[in-house]
Amino acid sequence: MMRIAFYVFLFCLSLSMHAQSDRVEWKPNYTFSLSDFANPGTRIDSRLEKTLLQPGIVIELGFQMSGVEFMFTRNFNEKVTCFYDRGAALILAQNNYEAEELLKLAAFDFDLSELHTRKIRKGLIENKKTFSDVYYFQPFYDKIINERNAESSRVYLESDFGKNEVVLKAEHAKVKKAILELSDYCKSCKPPKKKGN
Repeated sequence: MMRIAFYVFLFCLSLSMHAQSDRVEWKPNYTFSLSDFANPGTRIDSRLEKTLLQPGIVIELGFQMSGVEFMFTRNFNEKVTCFYDRGAALILAQNNYEAEELLKLAAFDFDLSELHTRKIRKGLIENKKTFSDVYYFQPFYDKIINERNAESSRVYLESDFGKNEVVLKAEHAKVKKAILELSDYCKSCKPPKKKGN
């Protein structure tokens, strides 16, 4: 029997993967603390010349199944995970106030990544046909990841790296609303039946 194995890892603002225990899966209203940024380079120091946030967020798609299983699988929700890696997460801030701003920005980015994870789950379902091969999702997957990255960059800039709390709160509220609108595409959810083919 033919085995199909495919793993896609998106490393958003992170350089490496660490132990499984460092993985924290997305959940609603997750509140970041400085202890979540366990990269050894994390520092709060007034002598720093730059501010930096690397939240270590990853959108992971992974499945292993036979060709027949793949052909008849429709729900891939549990195969796509949004998490952050504590060991890759890094903050450089000049003071505690600046660090708190970056924690709020990281929370926005985590929710933004979950939103796009749900869009990927939805796309996997909507684009799969009976005889699709394992790479059928690549075009929309790439498109959604590019949209996520562009949106993240825009909000980082428009909120001045989290300093403009009004902008960041407004953008975060939009993301949270959009996540609720895609509630059928949470990791453990059973998506609605596909209409037609």
